[in-house]
Amino acid sequence: MTYASPDRYGLLKEYARENRNNMTLGEKALWSSLRHKFLGHRFYRQYIIADYIVDFLCHEGGVIIEVDGGYHSEPRQAEDDELRTQRLEQLGFHVLRFSNEEILENIEDVEDRILEFIEK
Repeated sequence: MTYASPDRYGLLKEYARENRNNMTLGEKALWSSLRHKFLGHRFYRQYIIADYIVDFLCHEGGVIIEVDGGYHSEPRQAEDDELRTQRLEQLGFHVLRFSNEEILENIEDVEDRILEFIEK
């Protein structure tokens, strides 16, 4: 596992706590599904990897799930997200991205896609 720089860890830990307390509706809905060993797989929320806080992590298979709000479609944020995804993949993780709308409109499909990816 790759950890945050020691000089940033405390700040990231504080942000992660804030994020857990202020989840989006999509994150809440997905966490409600994932939190109780989703079909035998354990997930963590707002997990620190390197200098990032990922929305959800399943250590099995190194799967990261990111839930994107509307601002993720803005050009600068989309660029940042791509760089972040590349860095996490360089560290050996697989990143799945879902929009809040995808989760809220069809959580069953999102769950199926997550399971299919983990159980490859």
